[in-house]
Amino acid sequence: MAYWVYILASKPGGTLYVGVTNDLVRRVYEHREDHAESFTKRYGVKRLVYFEAHETTAGALQREKNIKHWSREWKIDLIVGNNPDWRDLYDEIVR
Repeated sequence: MAYWVYILASKPGGTLYVGVTNDLVRRVYEHREDHAESFTKRYGVKRLVYFEAHETTAGALQREKNIKHWSREWKIDLIVGNNPDWRDLYDEIVR
């Protein structure tokens, strides 16, 4: 089973959200559909701009924790290094 660390954005260079899940498609769908009162709903953070797979829960949780403690600049560098146009990657993961 894969575990995923992901970053959502409200727009290119906008508000960022870092999360972890064992079902990336379901979790991003929940963010996009505003299923709960949450940070992502409040700030319109729905664009999947980065994700990475991990083999263990512990590895994914540690990576999420590390990224959350990074500066905004480092997070943006991670996104731009992998997705320079800030494309919404959701359609790629649901295929």
